[in-house]
Amino acid sequence: MAKILWVEKQIDYEPQGIMSMSAVLKEAGHDVRLTIAAQEDPVQIAEKLQPDIVGYSVMTGSQNYYFRLNNAIRENLNGKGVFSVFGGPHPTFFPEMIQKPGVDGVCVGEGEGPIVDLANALDNGGFHPDIPNWWFKVDGEIIQNPVRPLIRTLGDLPMPDREIIYSKHAPTRNSPIKHFMAGRGCPYHCTYCFNHAWYQIYKREKRGYQRPVDAVIEEVNWIRARYPLEQVIFLDDLFIIFIDWLEEFADRFPKEVGLPFFCNVRSNLITPEKVALLKKAGANTVSMGVESGNDRLRNELLKRKMPRETIIESGRMLHEAGINLTSTNILALPTSTLEDDLDTMRLNAEAKVKYAHAFLFQPYPATELGEFTQQNGLMAGSFEDIGSIAWDTSIIIRDEKEKQQMEYLQRWFALGVEFPWLEPAIHMLVKAPKNKFVDNLYWWVHKLWKGWAIARRVHPIKITPKIIWDNARHFLQLEA
Repeated sequence: MAKILWVEKQIDYEPQGIMSMSAVLKEAGHDVRLTIAAQEDPVQIAEKLQPDIVGYSVMTGSQNYYFRLNNAIRENLNGKGVFSVFGGPHPTFFPEMIQKPGVDGVCVGEGEGPIVDLANALDNGGFHPDIPNWWFKVDGEIIQNPVRPLIRTLGDLPMPDREIIYSKHAPTRNSPIKHFMAGRGCPYHCTYCFNHAWYQIYKREKRGYQRPVDAVIEEVNWIRARYPLEQVIFLDDLFIIFIDWLEEFADRFPKEVGLPFFCNVRSNLITPEKVALLKKAGANTVSMGVESGNDRLRNELLKRKMPRETIIESGRMLHEAGINLTSTNILALPTSTLEDDLDTMRLNAEAKVKYAHAFLFQPYPATELGEFTQQNGLMAGSFEDIGSIAWDTSIIIRDEKEKQQMEYLQRWFALGVEFPWLEPAIHMLVKAPKNKFVDNLYWWVHKLWKGWAIARRVHPIKITPKIIWDNARHFLQLEA
């Protein structure tokens, strides 16, 4: 039996990858633990557990934090032969990080099979660096293995191990809102997304596949029988790709579960038939990407390939069905202007969006738009300067005055969508001088409106003083 320690900086909501890999590891007979740096010292936990494998799931922007933490853990184990492995989006697209000190293995792509094979090999004392999906560093030599096929029969995977999260993190355990995955993959090629790079790794693979409806229902009901659950959030990139799956889900989910849910959709996939199925299934809120109100930016720069009228019409259909619509939007895009971002705000209002999330563009490496930004000299600094959050500052080179106004518009964006008559005032508010008082004031305006909208519209649940207290305390513990 190998001992595996997952290390997370903080928990916002259930990390699906870690839960799935923990489940397959436990099914294979291994001992799996989790430590959360926001609430305990991972160095001390590792010293006590003496794990065989220390694992990190890494997003772009957080890699340097985990490099430092991993080195501290290794130094404190006094020479014990711990195997440090990194997986998740950043290692998948930048396996060259294997060259960093203290990194023994980098998992490229899906991790369930690779992590079990590695744990089995280390447990049996017969480790050979030829395990598919892994890049290994052995005595200074880098070994690059090919990837295995994607897991198509997702129903064969064990139910995700939620206990590894819930036993350690009370806010997630006690929340009446919980997160699930009903499928994997997306067939589209938006330039700001890693998706096209994913299918360069997995060539000739089908794009998008879903768990059996049986498995989804079983998991939701298993959770509801043991933990608070009033609202189901499906994190899939796209929930409505396959009409036959959606028809079965809409027929069974309200009968066998009967809870309201949230999912992600795409404007050009919204049809009257699919809206009716979502309503029948119990969707109270859906989210879709608007991204930009400017046709050139949306269709040429971002390759969204959808006209303005389609976005407005899909929003109208959802509104008339009584399904709340939220949106995602990207401000401060390369080659964009403040007026473009204001037009994005107007388009959201026309589409009857109930809450509009606005993010400042981050030129992520390995994305088409990130590479375009770097190659055209539009980025201040390098990819290493990208933060782990996307609503603080922009690193796109432009006039400093306009850049500041775009950053301030991000704070007022959702209110401008809700109350279009505020636009003249927003024009003035974004021109406020840059200082700590204004930053904090606008931040609180943004957060308070977002908190109200999410609690009352996006994920409506029964609000109690305890829930308010727990959520506020959890929020304040999270990195801004």
